[in-house]
Amino acid sequence: MGLKRDTILEARGIRKVFRTGSEELEVLRQVDLEVAQGELLAIMGVSGVGKSTLLHILGTLDRPTAGQLRIAGTEVVRLGDDDLARFRNRHIGFVFQFHHLLPEFSALENAMLPALVAGQPAEAVRAEGVALLESVGLGKRLHHRPGEMSGGECQRVAVARALIRKPLVVLADEPSGNLDAATSQHLHEMIRQLSREHQQAFVIMTHDRVLAESMDRLGHLEWGMLRMEDGSGGGAP
Repeated sequence: MGLKRDTILEARGIRKVFRTGSEELEVLRQVDLEVAQGELLAIMGVSGVGKSTLLHILGTLDRPTAGQLRIAGTEVVRLGDDDLARFRNRHIGFVFQFHHLLPEFSALENAMLPALVAGQPAEAVRAEGVALLESVGLGKRLHHRPGEMSGGECQRVAVARALIRKPLVVLADEPSGNLDAATSQHLHEMIRQLSREHQQAFVIMTHDRVLAESMDRLGHLEWGMLRMEDGSGGGAP
């Protein structure tokens, strides 16, 4: 199947099997998915159903047992580890339930880190980091460390960090799962606004029905298969 012009991520027949001795556990079964530029997609499912496994495969942090994954026109499953790491740093952003900020670094330093690792000039990265943190309401917290900020503020730093390299797609795993209702709502609104402003796609794994139903599309991962509510882009029936 050819890519639509605005499709930036396409997964076909994704299967993941974990082996322990002679036993096999099939976590993902023939998952198909397309994500368009700037799209907001939520995937729901109970704990242990494979949401994090799927996110790790879509983010190239893990390789599927079988299937194809194309991002920005590149068949990433075929890349070697070094090329894959460079590709991931350039095109994919991550936001996890726990922000995973480095405690000894300031908000600005944490946000800048992926771009500095990629070798971008520090002065330009600093300006971009300041702009991003200001856009998520943290202009007055640039030099605060994670221990000096609230959970919601730390998660906003994590979003800025995910966006610093201008990735095509941001993958989020329960991004508001550790936050109270009001802070979660603020984070959800911020994600929608940033996606619209920067035309970056977000794929969000979540238990949060309110968040999921505010996205452009909603899928359900059940028994290792992905079913889209609108009937498009889903996996095996």
